[in-house]
Amino acid sequence: MTKLKASRSITPRMTNPILVPILGDQLSRNISSLDGLTPSDATILMMEVWDEATYVKHHKQKIVLIFSAMRHFAEELRADGWQVDYVALDDPGNTGSFTGEVARAVARHDASEVRITEASEWRVSQAIAEWEDRLPCPVSILPDTRFIATHADFRAFAEDRKHLTMEYFYREMRRKTGLLMRDDGQGKMGPEGDQWNLDAENREPPKGDMKSPPVPKFEPDAITQEVIALVGTRFADHFGDLEPFGWPVTRDEALDAADAFFARRLEKFGPYQDAMVHGQDDLYHSMLSTSLNIGLLDPLELCQRAEAEYRKGRAPLNSVEGFIRQIIGWREYVRGFYWHQMPGLAEANELGAHRPLPEFFWTGKTDMRCLADCVRTTREDAHAHHIQRLMVLGNFCLIAGIEPKAVQDWYLAVYADAFDWVELPNVSGMVLYADGGRLATKPYAASGNYINKMSDYCGKCRYKVSQKTGDGACPFNPLYWHFMDANRARLESNHRIGRIFATWDRMGEAKQGEYLQSAQKFLDSLEPARKGWARAEEPTE
Repeated sequence: MTKLKASRSITPRMTNPILVPILGDQLSRNISSLDGLTPSDATILMMEVWDEATYVKHHKQKIVLIFSAMRHFAEELRADGWQVDYVALDDPGNTGSFTGEVARAVARHDASEVRITEASEWRVSQAIAEWEDRLPCPVSILPDTRFIATHADFRAFAEDRKHLTMEYFYREMRRKTGLLMRDDGQGKMGPEGDQWNLDAENREPPKGDMKSPPVPKFEPDAITQEVIALVGTRFADHFGDLEPFGWPVTRDEALDAADAFFARRLEKFGPYQDAMVHGQDDLYHSMLSTSLNIGLLDPLELCQRAEAEYRKGRAPLNSVEGFIRQIIGWREYVRGFYWHQMPGLAEANELGAHRPLPEFFWTGKTDMRCLADCVRTTREDAHAHHIQRLMVLGNFCLIAGIEPKAVQDWYLAVYADAFDWVELPNVSGMVLYADGGRLATKPYAASGNYINKMSDYCGKCRYKVSQKTGDGACPFNPLYWHFMDANRARLESNHRIGRIFATWDRMGEAKQGEYLQSAQKFLDSLEPARKGWARAEEPTE
């Protein structure tokens, strides 16, 4: 492929074109901003800007993924006859912001209109909303049709509901898409297998020496190698290993990754999706979320492929339903929840948590084997699967009382698939209960017993999961009760966990004191993270 052309070398081929900015998570031929346009109508603008790479200090591989995928997408569009004005990060004159680059491109091309698909993130959408007043041409903001549920769909679902339970939303999405639905014999459509949700069948702990089929890794081509060099130079102080890099950066590569998942991993994905095995970082997970979230793959096409595997007898219903639920259930739900709750969700701190994030979340230097392993895979691959994120890393942050904004910044920075719309509801609502239960019906707090049941981490850990208090006890054990005691006034009336406090009361003051003393001693030993890991200490000029 040819080297990308800088914006300064663009010579417009048309008079007063429609300018179509395509953002780094909109890399789809089916993006709504291109609908109805032809190459003779429009100039496509793509921008690598400093503000987006550094508003948190994203993992090096995440920046490589997005910039490389953008550059490849630009080349594909050019090959199809589109004029693409591509502004690389190091182009002379790059203003470092979307707004600045759109303004320059409007002047450069004497654009008649700016047409853009709505941003996925609140912060970017607020900037785009100001373009109409700042630019000398009209601005059209179109809905993102890659999602199944519109904003109006979610508002209708949420209206008059005290708790926005995902299960009921998921059922609506099943009915809307027809996925895993069948005629019940009486003229009504119902769920395949007569159950909407098979999560109870998808909680198997690891067994024996589990080794999953390898995930495809894609050799960096010349474009990706150029981006790797750029990131290594310009973002050297960002978290994470830069290489080896093997994420899909084109639709063809993403489809190859999907083929491998459906052929080799879907069958066992369901029962073992909550299992954690040291050194088996991916286990049976699809590893397709990065491709979904930047637009290389379409959510409905993946779900239809999964359903086809079930219909052909090649994958069990619990695995297929679990996979589909993650996409048209949870993924669609958190997107709707995000827009329904913003901007307040970003500042929510219902439990009043204010402890700094520990330094080991960046270094991995902790004797807690489960946490060390999850930080290791995060550093090496910009990835950890959802139970590692929720029940190890997130559980620790919850019961240790870590300040929500610090946790949000960490998750947003370190994971290649993390964008604010999906990260913030998961962290604020699901992980930290910071939203006061609008998303989750209970805090997902757990002692070491859960981790021991669902992983092989505890057997070789310095701490003993069977020991509840004192030196050598698994820190999750006293921290769990310390959290419950500290938040009793807020949580005792919760119908899902309120009975826990009866157990606490039966322990008596002496045993309670041992738990609280052990927890406090551990918390006092934590070294706060140094400044500058997630965000620059001073604004960049």
